[in-house]
Amino acid sequence: MADNSTRFVSRLTRDTLALVLAGGRGSRLKQLTDWRAKPGVPFGGKFRIIDFPLSNCVNSGIRRIGVLTQYKAHSLMRHIQQGWGFMRGELGEFVELLPASQRTEQGWYTGTADAVYQNVDILRAHGPEYVLILAGDHIYKMDYGDMIAEHVAQGADMTIGCLEVPLEEAKSFGVMSVDVNRRIVAFDEKPDNPNPMPGRNDSALASMGIYVFNAAFLYEQLIKDADTPNSTHDFGHDIIPALIEKYKVLAFPYKDVQGNDPGYWRDVGTIDAFWSANLELIGITPELNLYDDDWPIWTHQAQLPPAKFVFDDDDRRGMAVDSMVSGGCIISGAVVRHSLLFSKVAVQSYSTLNDCVVLPDVTIGRNCRLTKVVLDKGCDVPDGTVIGEDPIADAEKYEISPSGVVLVTPEMLGQNYRYVR
Repeated sequence: MADNSTRFVSRLTRDTLALVLAGGRGSRLKQLTDWRAKPGVPFGGKFRIIDFPLSNCVNSGIRRIGVLTQYKAHSLMRHIQQGWGFMRGELGEFVELLPASQRTEQGWYTGTADAVYQNVDILRAHGPEYVLILAGDHIYKMDYGDMIAEHVAQGADMTIGCLEVPLEEAKSFGVMSVDVNRRIVAFDEKPDNPNPMPGRNDSALASMGIYVFNAAFLYEQLIKDADTPNSTHDFGHDIIPALIEKYKVLAFPYKDVQGNDPGYWRDVGTIDAFWSANLELIGITPELNLYDDDWPIWTHQAQLPPAKFVFDDDDRRGMAVDSMVSGGCIISGAVVRHSLLFSKVAVQSYSTLNDCVVLPDVTIGRNCRLTKVVLDKGCDVPDGTVIGEDPIADAEKYEISPSGVVLVTPEMLGQNYRYVR
């Protein structure tokens, strides 16, 4: 039998509805988001980014979830319909898609707060006690039940998940200051000159974009913000700064499900960050454990045969070393080193891949040499292609990141768009 604390948390999560904000493009990912929203970008060999916050919800016992979509959401919505249909509606469980649909006069979602405001009637109809608001574009594992329990135990009106970030990176976050009781006393969204933590000149306390609200309080504040002239209708710019003087807004320090502080958390919002976070998974003991039966990451998975490696001649050996290779892949007389291959990737004879991230449905021809490359879904790389050895030549055709990662899409190869991405 569960102890009292477990029953307390399970009751709170049962009374919570989660909203995942998944409408953003993620323009820093360049052409990777030309045809899909950032939360729909593939990650980790078989997942999409949005699978991580959704899996955190389910594993935390939160099984009423709304996903707010906007920018080029077709592949994202199809993925959710295919991979998240296991929820039992007759038990009050659901993952609902909430696209911008002219529910108010302005039509499109104009900010994070407006996106939630436009769905207040739906929230009220579901009748939650608490609303958990999440960004849909980060990679991490977190038990939201702990945060909700702390929110309730402290009598907070709003609680914000936070973590320490290097001061030079804090410009991309909402930066907060707290008192000894972790009550937020100042909040600045994406400041040009972030304030460091007390006694720490090298780091700042940043918002993770994870919010817990008492539901009635949230509705009241959203309506007030909607009626405020010149508001940008954004949680970071408008809602939070307006609350911290009058209401109890607390910071909740992030720990991952293993209790690590700081825990694993990645914003894969640039080509360099995306490439690096994927290749981290290849390590012997990566910080993000995808082999964890206690906290699985759920996703849509096509029914594919196992990966296959063929030919064993000295100059034509199908092999992969220090790599992750997904189902449906065929490595035919090619060598793959320190790379991550998503599903249905074919690499033909005499080709070599080093430090590559290859998204699904890619074919790499014979005698190719690819180094430090991200290949988007659907690329058909011609025989004899060399990428990653001559930055000047690569820059004429492809996108090159500040760290020298080369992004290649079908369009850059002169190929027609063939896949729903």
